[in-house]
Amino acid sequence: MAGRLLAGTPPDFRFCSAQTSPAQPSPARPSPLRPAGSAHAWARPEAPLRSGRSRRQRKGGGAATMNRLGRRANETLIEMALSADDDIAILTKFKPSHSEGEECNGPETISTAGSEIPSSSEIDKRHQSKDSIFFRDGVRRIDFVLSYVDDLNKEWEKKLERRKEFESNLQKAGLELETEDKKESEDGKIFFVKIHAPWEVLITYAEVLNIKVPIRENDIPPMVENPLDCVLFPLRLPEKVMHPEPDYFTAPFSKDKQELYLINDESTFFSPSMRNRIVNYILTRCPYGTEEGKKKFGIKRLLNNGTYTAAYPLHDCQYWKKASDPNCDSERYTLYMEWARFLRFYKEQPLDLIRKYYGEKIGIYFAWLGFYTEMLFLAAVVGLICFLYGLFTMDENMSSKEICDPAIGGEIIMCPLCDRDCEYWRLNTTCESSQYSHLFDNVATLFFAIFMGIWVTLFLEFWKRRQARLKYEWDLVDFEEEQQQLQLRPEYEAKCTQKKKNPVTQEMEPYLPLTSQAVRFCISGATVLFWVSLIIASMIAVIVYRLAVYAAFASLMENTQTLQPISGLLTPQLATSVTASCLNFVIIMVLNFFYERIAIWITDMEIPRTHMEYENRLTMKMFLFQFVNYYSSCFYVAFFKGKFVGYPGAYTYMFNRWRNEECDPAGCLIELTTQLTIVMAGKQIWGNIQEAIVPWICNWWGRRKARNNPENLYSRWEQDHDLQTFGALGLFYEYLEMVIQFGFITLFVASFPLAPLLALMNNILEIRVDSWKLTTQFRRPVAAKAHSIGVWQEILNGMAILSVVTNAFIVAFTSDMIPRLVYYYAYSESEDSPMSGYINNSLSVFQISDFRPRNEPKENPENFVICRYRDYRYPPGHERKYLHTMQFWHILAAKLAFIIIMEHVVFIVKFFVAWMIPDVPADVKAKIKREKYLTQKILHEYELEKLKERLCQGDKRATEKEFIATEGRMELSRAI
Repeated sequence: MAGRLLAGTPPDFRFCSAQTSPAQPSPARPSPLRPAGSAHAWARPEAPLRSGRSRRQRKGGGAATMNRLGRRANETLIEMALSADDDIAILTKFKPSHSEGEECNGPETISTAGSEIPSSSEIDKRHQSKDSIFFRDGVRRIDFVLSYVDDLNKEWEKKLERRKEFESNLQKAGLELETEDKKESEDGKIFFVKIHAPWEVLITYAEVLNIKVPIRENDIPPMVENPLDCVLFPLRLPEKVMHPEPDYFTAPFSKDKQELYLINDESTFFSPSMRNRIVNYILTRCPYGTEEGKKKFGIKRLLNNGTYTAAYPLHDCQYWKKASDPNCDSERYTLYMEWARFLRFYKEQPLDLIRKYYGEKIGIYFAWLGFYTEMLFLAAVVGLICFLYGLFTMDENMSSKEICDPAIGGEIIMCPLCDRDCEYWRLNTTCESSQYSHLFDNVATLFFAIFMGIWVTLFLEFWKRRQARLKYEWDLVDFEEEQQQLQLRPEYEAKCTQKKKNPVTQEMEPYLPLTSQAVRFCISGATVLFWVSLIIASMIAVIVYRLAVYAAFASLMENTQTLQPISGLLTPQLATSVTASCLNFVIIMVLNFFYERIAIWITDMEIPRTHMEYENRLTMKMFLFQFVNYYSSCFYVAFFKGKFVGYPGAYTYMFNRWRNEECDPAGCLIELTTQLTIVMAGKQIWGNIQEAIVPWICNWWGRRKARNNPENLYSRWEQDHDLQTFGALGLFYEYLEMVIQFGFITLFVASFPLAPLLALMNNILEIRVDSWKLTTQFRRPVAAKAHSIGVWQEILNGMAILSVVTNAFIVAFTSDMIPRLVYYYAYSESEDSPMSGYINNSLSVFQISDFRPRNEPKENPENFVICRYRDYRYPPGHERKYLHTMQFWHILAAKLAFIIIMEHVVFIVKFFVAWMIPDVPADVKAKIKREKYLTQKILHEYELEKLKERLCQGDKRATEKEFIATEGRMELSRAI
């Protein structure tokens, strides 16, 4: 019948052949859970096929439970688990015997130690590798593992009761358990509870979770081959690795329509990632009793209170060799060999295999990271060209020439850079720093700032297209956020005791009163504000450090003979900037360590309703803090340092004590570059150490006693137990790290064109480090669905817009480009060399006798009369002495005009590019429509076939009316 449905054969109600009668049973097929000839006590009996498909049922209590699961597919797990005692399913037909003092895990649990099995159901004594991912029968797959330590402390009895109740309720929900005694574990202390989800449980919760499954092979021809494929061949992976499964049209699973789906083998129909996702869904909602008058449920609470020590799905094999079991796909080994090794850094990522093994949420992260890295290549090349332009034109820079010229820079006496202790100094002492400043402060800086504004738009728009293609290929087109909204967090259900009717589902559900929400939000907001204020206070402390130690560095470099050779390169300004940047980086890391824990605590206190809402709130708190923490020092150097200095006769002071910092005569851009390089590079190096070296050391320390044990003594669940935990927030920190990096290469890129190149090299390493640690150092994460990068997309959009503004301000106010252009076009006196005389023009004159007592240097051995300072003010003797000149106002007007023009030009180009590039490719739109059409057609034909069967059985008149109505709906749907 399924073949006729797929072929589109219309049913004929006038002829009902005997072959279509459902009363005639179809030939049975062997159950995949029981090999032929098996006589195991837990093997389930064959059942007659119904509707052309095998439906396996249990006898006795198991059959009753499975029937109830089918009847009450829409009921929650908690309702099923808290049903009457007669709902308990007896999953095994023997009781294990327990030695004195051992914990009994309930009558349904199989125990390894001391269990006596009846001869009629004796287990095959053949050797089974403990590296296996199956139960002891070698047939039922281990979908999840729980571990606990049977420690005899004051909480022992309470934990024992919780475990008994929890495991009993898991069995009521249809799961099958098998326990490994602690005597079988490597350290002799840990019990392992292995969990298997049988077919009936899988199909029940596949319908609840709206999991899509294949209905027909994709008949849309593949895309036209790329002419560059021959060039890109060395970057390609084998086809079997890139596309481990055929492409299918899919539809949401329904228990009542199993004939529609391509179910070849029930044991492998649901992938391991789907299976562990279903089991995790049950574990997070399974109750374990009542404490303090409140119902308690969920594996997370049991992990927090120490009842269980770990809960995790298994890797399918060891990462360095394939599994010996032919039924195992050894996908972990494939991922390690083709993806996780650094020597494969030039290869593409096997995204389909990543998605199949780890789930869509992790797959979409690596897809985004890979696409971001590919786009960085273009930005890195352009940035490198701009840097090389500055390098090759360094000797042609007229400003550096004049500063280094002994006849010009050597004759210009600069005013002291600090009060009393600093001396007068000659301009040519900053010769080297002015030359290096030209590397980043040149005409190419303006071009690169505009280019990066457009590059960000291209990156975000092309990512939307890539994301749309992945949504289709990974069956996420109809995966809407509303589905996640309907799934309440177990913590929300447990803490919210009041209930109200949901206007959408018309069911009673828990809710948090408005007054309680307001109080929690006020506490949360106050906490975030306090920590942001703490960051600002720490930044002010670093500024005070800058002001306080500058005089010490100046005095040290002038009076220490050993530092004289490098005094031209390592100026007091640069030494202060480098040490302050390092200090600021240390403060950033310390504040991050504490705030991460505070952010999680206040987000838990708010009791978000869904997992998505929880992640979004935590994301915004963490990003706000990280934004202020990482970027505040860069904002200070870019937009505040040297802008509020005053002049020698009237300096401005912080807290009326420390004189504000001045920029180098060549500008503040080189200091911003130094600050950006130290913070950005330091963060990336420290991040890689945390991500790779720390987990490796922890795992090595945990496995030091077992690393030499053969596999028959060191089981698969024990090997995974000794790995690190990839928590629910594991991807959150990965996204956060990359988004902070994205801010560095966009917000301040005008000051450092090499930032994209550093980010590119880091990301090439980051992809392999993340894949290596996920494959080798962490337990297998629970699979989760996600159709996008979530709230991070909006954060990236916001940073892209902000980057245009910050780079415009950097070019205008931090670099010397606008003053040089104003001088070139309005104040130059030489036609042959328009920029000659710029340095002298940009320095104002101050009469030393006008110094105030607190500013005047202690010594003036050469009896200087005047000194120069960086500003545009009238000289002594002028009627407007020390007031700003007209050139100052011309430059200010030019800066403001440049900001407005640059912002408008870049924003117009950005919005035009965004409008020109559609978010969804045309071929993807066609495929989506084709799949929806076929799915709808097959479902309609299935309904018509069912009506035909009912018509052949009897009630023709009523059925014909129903058929006419169904056919009408189908024709209307086709017309639409």
